[in-house]
Amino acid sequence: MKTSNSIPDNSTGLRIERIVPNGYGLGFADGLTVFTPLTAPGDIVEVNITQKKKKIAFAEVVRVLEPSAERVSVPPCKYFGTCGGCDFQQMNYTAQLAAKASIVRDCLKRIGKIEWAGELSVVASPHDFQYRSRAQWSLDASAKKIGYLKRNSREVIDIEACPILVPELDAELRRLRTELPWEEIWDNNAKIDSAAGDDGVVSTYSDELNEATNEIVSKVGEDRFTYSARAFFQGNRYLAGPLVEAALGGASGDSAMDLYCGVGLFTLAMARKFANVTAVEENDAAVEYAERNAIAAKLENIQFWAAAVRSFLKSDEVKPVDFLLLDPPRSGAEPETILAIAKLRPREISYVSCEPSILARDLRILIDHGYEIATITAFDLFPQTHHVETVVRLALS
Repeated sequence: MKTSNSIPDNSTGLRIERIVPNGYGLGFADGLTVFTPLTAPGDIVEVNITQKKKKIAFAEVVRVLEPSAERVSVPPCKYFGTCGGCDFQQMNYTAQLAAKASIVRDCLKRIGKIEWAGELSVVASPHDFQYRSRAQWSLDASAKKIGYLKRNSREVIDIEACPILVPELDAELRRLRTELPWEEIWDNNAKIDSAAGDDGVVSTYSDELNEATNEIVSKVGEDRFTYSARAFFQGNRYLAGPLVEAALGGASGDSAMDLYCGVGLFTLAMARKFANVTAVEENDAAVEYAERNAIAAKLENIQFWAAAVRSFLKSDEVKPVDFLLLDPPRSGAEPETILAIAKLRPREISYVSCEPSILARDLRILIDHGYEIATITAFDLFPQTHHVETVVRLALS
């Protein structure tokens, strides 16, 4: 509930000390720990408290009194601050990378009780704008709007152009704005999934549209992946190769398992390093593409299972493996899944995560079951947002 509290009312300002998980700027004033979005480390800002509980407060910026040296004076996107898609455009790119490294360390220490003394930097994206080759657009059929949800709201912001999209997707967004058959859309809160391949072909999918869903192709390393907007694929084409290398580099052996395998991004590379690979994915469309991609790569040592990971790990099909990789969705793997992995006791585990808080929780479980962290590598797959991809390699101690 919004209050009239302003910190501070004498205009000396709230100093933002650092950026913490979920992209909030952290400051202290009047005995409160204050979390404020859309700020940069070193900013001095006047804020309005929107929520307060005991000694914790959440606030919104009223005005910037003294901008940090890391603050961008004019964010490139005119929707920034209103649109809920980006929350880091107020910072220069070097500051964004530093903030994400800090976020990962914060989660490891605070949630996982893990004091990581090793290196933890974030691999930069070669492009910090025009990088995103996947998107989901929200529709407001009654108002004929297409775009993204407003920050802290379910309201759709009508977006004319999005600077983080690759040009092909941005062009598709513009096309849909003028060509959508609004009279045929029954669900007022419909979504459109979209993806662009390396060759510029765009794939879109929605339950509300009769348009055909194109197949597209992306090349990662020596492999070509065919898929569509109905199946997940990494949204930053420039870092997919380094991500695979960090997750698998140096691994080899007799048997491996790829959980949440999608269309086979990690699976195909694993099949060249291990004699036998088991790959598990719940999305039927993704499994079909993964099987096709394996055939195209002439890899015959993979067994695909179209099943929920949690259910598969309870089945009689599970056999001990030398190496296990998991790349769960942002909501994370269920705690019982992590326990099942720990009890399976693969010699090595590679955990690919896009949510540091859940990663830290799960690493604590694995460490308590006899694993040690070997390496941590973070990737900026999502510039201009607080999201960060992290690859953690673990081994039995």
